[in-house]
Amino acid sequence: MDSRYPIGQFNCPNEVQETDIQMWITEMTALPSRLNALAESLDEWKLTKTYRENSWNVRQLIHHIADSHLNGYMRMKLALTEENPIVKTYEESEWATLIDYEMPIKVSLQLLESLHERWTYLLENLTATQLQRTYQYPDGMKMRIEQSIALYAWHGNHHLAHIQQALNN
Repeated sequence: MDSRYPIGQFNCPNEVQETDIQMWITEMTALPSRLNALAESLDEWKLTKTYRENSWNVRQLIHHIADSHLNGYMRMKLALTEENPIVKTYEESEWATLIDYEMPIKVSLQLLESLHERWTYLLENLTATQLQRTYQYPDGMKMRIEQSIALYAWHGNHHLAHIQQALNN
């Protein structure tokens, strides 16, 4: 197993079924409570553990998930209100070095809980037409909202697995 991709690399689906969307939304809904359950046992030493050499530590991973999912939520909202907007990327590794990544993880856990409550409510109420709306990365790659739901469900599970790996090291 490649420790960088404990659940495998993201495979962007071309064909998406309604049952897929419901499964991904369910995974996104569960992410905050799954992270909170893991966080209950975390002390300062465990927060500094990494899943592989030179990787982010548990604290950084939790803050990163919050940052990434905020960006994902905004990308979807832009896609719903603009015609194929070009979305901004960000330097994830640089963000992980900023001072706010030293804050207590409860701040990002609370943020994720509220964010996912709003996000999944929005997603559960999208029409078939809205699920087809797109946004575009600066490199020209387009993503439909339904594909983006798959991406962020995978992303949460991906980093949850990293945290579990780190705690088991």
